[in-house]
Amino acid sequence: MHRADPIDQALAGEGIRALRIGLPLVAAEPGGLHGREHALYGAYLSAVAFASAGSGLHHKICHVLGGMFDLPHAQTHAVVLPHVLAFNAPHAPDAERRIATAFDAESATGGLGRLRAQLDAPRALRDYDMPESGITAAAEAILAAAPPSNPAPVTRDNIIGLLHAAWEGTEPR
Repeated sequence: MHRADPIDQALAGEGIRALRIGLPLVAAEPGGLHGREHALYGAYLSAVAFASAGSGLHHKICHVLGGMFDLPHAQTHAVVLPHVLAFNAPHAPDAERRIATAFDAESATGGLGRLRAQLDAPRALRDYDMPESGITAAAEAILAAAPPSNPAPVTRDNIIGLLHAAWEGTEPR
């Protein structure tokens, strides 16, 4: 994001690291204090970074989809995030490296993929009754909302491709 600064980057990285540790612990033992502490710490740090840096393409896409199709908020974000990360990562190598480090992985997409597998995270928008016929209209609305500072060029065709992959639940590319 164009408003992100080194403090936001540090907060976001530590937030990702804490969530990577905490969320699998919460999934394995929902009442366990250790996992909940990490998850809350990670959520707090991520929220502070978000409040300062602002929202990016991922958040804009999810708000459009949620508003147009009444999709559940958390599940929509879980489905869309890996697709936007894969879309932007090649165009933001410094951010990609920071995210990979926070995931303790070779790549940001690989680290997020591992966490999604551990959590059995949602994979497809169609599982939440988003109609495939709505992809083109959603892409048009997303183009209007897309941040101009997005690392990768945002076009009608690549947003339609991203949405279709998220709708189908295919692996992010």
